[in-house]
Amino acid sequence: MTRLLRAPVAIAAPALLAAVVAIVPLIYLFDASLSRGVDAAVREVIVSRTTILLIRTLLLTLVVTAACAIVGTINAWLVVRSSLPLRPVWLILLAMPLAIPSYLSAFAWVSWIPTMSGFLGASVVLTLASYPYVMLPVAAMLRGADPMLEDVARSLGVSAQSALVRVTLRQVAPAIWAGSLLVALYVVSDFGAVAAMRLETFTWVIYGAYRAGFNPARAATLALMLVALALLLILLERRFRTRVTQRIGAGTARSSVRRAPFTLVAPALIVALTSIGFGIGVPLVSSISWTRNGTAITDWSAVLETIMSSFWIGFLTGLATLLLALPVGILLARFKGHLANVTEGAVFVTHSLPGIVVALSVVYLGINLVRPLYQQVPLLVFGQVIIFLPLVVGAVRTSIEQSRVALEDVSRSLGVSRMATVFRVTIPLATPGIAAGGALAVLGAMKELPTTLILRPTSVETLATSIWKYSVVSDFGAVGPYAVALMFLAALPTALLSHVAVAKVAR
Repeated sequence: MTRLLRAPVAIAAPALLAAVVAIVPLIYLFDASLSRGVDAAVREVIVSRTTILLIRTLLLTLVVTAACAIVGTINAWLVVRSSLPLRPVWLILLAMPLAIPSYLSAFAWVSWIPTMSGFLGASVVLTLASYPYVMLPVAAMLRGADPMLEDVARSLGVSAQSALVRVTLRQVAPAIWAGSLLVALYVVSDFGAVAAMRLETFTWVIYGAYRAGFNPARAATLALMLVALALLLILLERRFRTRVTQRIGAGTARSSVRRAPFTLVAPALIVALTSIGFGIGVPLVSSISWTRNGTAITDWSAVLETIMSSFWIGFLTGLATLLLALPVGILLARFKGHLANVTEGAVFVTHSLPGIVVALSVVYLGINLVRPLYQQVPLLVFGQVIIFLPLVVGAVRTSIEQSRVALEDVSRSLGVSRMATVFRVTIPLATPGIAAGGALAVLGAMKELPTTLILRPTSVETLATSIWKYSVVSDFGAVGPYAVALMFLAALPTALLSHVAVAKVAR
């Protein structure tokens, strides 16, 4: 529930700071894109090769988003509404692809099926990596949705399949749209999977233009087109976002579990097994195989040092992102108006930008304003905060929206100030979702590649940069230890994310 009240300065000021941090890349992009004049930028947009890139990127986004919406919704239904044994365990397993970077999964598929590349390969890898973004919010909303509505439909003679489509799917439509938006923004900004699969999309061409160094204006113009595409996606999601009634009445929540017919459970179980087998089985088995079959002697002290560096950078990123996202989440969940709209747009629009663009924007900022911090950990953390701020804001906002406003009203009626109520009531009630948001940032920072490659100190290696360094020369034997370490390390925050959902589906 949002309010028409004006947000207090203690919330509005940090939220505005977050918005300013989020738009840092846009300042650089406009400066670089217009460096050769407006006419040159317009010509770059309207040339045929840009049109081909746009169509290919849109088609990839559409295919992957649709596939993730279907797979994620089916898996969420299986672990919430079916009577499948050990449903929390299934949920954790189905969420584990979040722990595997798209570039690692892509390299695993290529090493397994060398002919797999291009549009098909990128679509498969990105779908397997992204469907949990739909599954987790849908699982949470299914747990809160009233199953009695489906029971009423069945009592009126509607088949189980029709009740699922006509009743249940309508109840969880907002979660499907929200998860699909995250998937779409992730796809248009992904670099690792499309690079490994040799598919020319905006991100790969932008990376090539920047790395060549001869045409940064073109790269910036293409990146601005991604920003426009992200704005379109956000507007579409907001247009189709609807409110649903979670429960028919007050009182004890009814159990969500239903003894679904075999004709529904069997196909859903096949989808789940396929998701687990291809989503985590292929990369995990490949990584273990690389480690066992590698001819070089592994320097385990270097691996351990790399693990510590990755965890430390991830922890700093998670903490900084959470502190910045908390006031934004409160603002978006409890207040509405121009400030909330502007902040939301600024925070979410940069989520479509490739990591290479964010990294070079931060380099631009560092060289011109804070040169002593260039290629230092604080600047790397700052760049990753820009990337993962939208994900954490989304988790915080959703968690706060689900807490009861009436409890805050009671606190205010007892003479507690508004900010004291935020710290004593609002934040404690939303702690699980806030912790999940922080875990999401830690997870993303440990996997993130382009920003880390550019902004990390020259003496620091992370698991992501080590995997990339050896993978590009096809030294998969050396990749193996780092890949296995990254998957197991990233499994910890992934398990925390799943635990928040498990608490809602275990009943």
